[in-house]
Amino acid sequence: MSALLLRGARVAGHDRPVDLLIGDRGRIERIAPAIEAGSDIKSADLKGRLVVPGLIDAHQHLDKTRTLRAVKNPEGTLMGAIAAFARYAERMSAEDITARAERTMAACLERGTVAIRTHANVDPEAKLRGVEALVALRERSRDRMRLQVVAFLTGGGTKAGAPSDEWLEEAMRLGADVVGLNPNHGDRPLELLDLAFAVAERHGKPIDLHLDEHLDAAHTYFHAVVERTNAHGMAGKVVASHCSALSALEPREAARVVDGFARAGIGVVTLPAANLFLQGRDAAKLTPRGLTRVTELQRAGVPVAAASDNIQDPFVPPGSGDLLEIARWALLAGHLGSNDLGLAYEMVTTAPARLLGLAEDYGVRPGARADLLIAEAEDTADLVASGPLARTVLVNGRVVAGSL
Repeated sequence: MSALLLRGARVAGHDRPVDLLIGDRGRIERIAPAIEAGSDIKSADLKGRLVVPGLIDAHQHLDKTRTLRAVKNPEGTLMGAIAAFARYAERMSAEDITARAERTMAACLERGTVAIRTHANVDPEAKLRGVEALVALRERSRDRMRLQVVAFLTGGGTKAGAPSDEWLEEAMRLGADVVGLNPNHGDRPLELLDLAFAVAERHGKPIDLHLDEHLDAAHTYFHAVVERTNAHGMAGKVVASHCSALSALEPREAARVVDGFARAGIGVVTLPAANLFLQGRDAAKLTPRGLTRVTELQRAGVPVAAASDNIQDPFVPPGSGDLLEIARWALLAGHLGSNDLGLAYEMVTTAPARLLGLAEDYGVRPGARADLLIAEAEDTADLVASGPLARTVLVNGRVVAGSL
């Protein structure tokens, strides 16, 4: 690719418009007012449009995406969605998974997302088809999207007698980036956690768990995850997604969990769309929101990302792939403050960059990858509040959506 000069950009930390010079290797080389460049360098005048790092979706299920018409969940419950998708997974092909995933990735890219961590079911119905299909898609998509694939042991894969270890080992051999599972639905939750940490340690992989995605305070595994994270020295390499039951704990016990996460270096992903839709349906009154304790975790220094989870499937019927919409839902349902739009923005940018190990070359600064979102907005708070529809997206300094 050739170098590119973006003139008149609004960039955080600068009180007046600046220019960004992107080198021919897709990295930001310089940020300054009125950069002089040769006539051979292509330039574009942004006329004061805001330039921010591209959005990062820390939790999706691309193997399930866009199955809503084929997979019914009339009760709208988590267990209903799991059972319905398991029946569909028996017959889904790699081609089916890939076609649906590509549609959702394209929608996300158009709205500013430049990286996605996707979970792929590993169970008796899906076997390893999702992992294989999404690993192949990851390789084909490197020029337009950074994709991480989680081998997600779930359903029958967590039951006694299942070849769980063999399946996870094979998923690692196939190229999965992350070890994942849901201990709550298994017959042997603590053994499953031990398995996840053992496989991750053997292969040098991070862990991303579906943890306590329910509202039963009597059955949680928060402390078990903290203990294993400390024992295996995996600070900064463990993500706990959902953590809905944290909101069901008494304040003193919840504070112990939050402190344990902070000390152990465990990150959290909250999934407002799925938790609002699936949780609390059995409540006779005062239906709970189903989200984790977002503000308490953030105050303790725990990195908290907000992510899409499912898009147009039995777990979450709607979904456009717009992370700015998810940021707004996180602010509203997570009870952030009225002045916390900037914090909501961080939940779909810098926080997930940290959780996914992408922070080293992320941002709008010299040396960072030029994975950028450009839009009409005053600042990041306005970007979240307004959600401008006209967006231009660059990946490695190349325009992949919209126009300059």
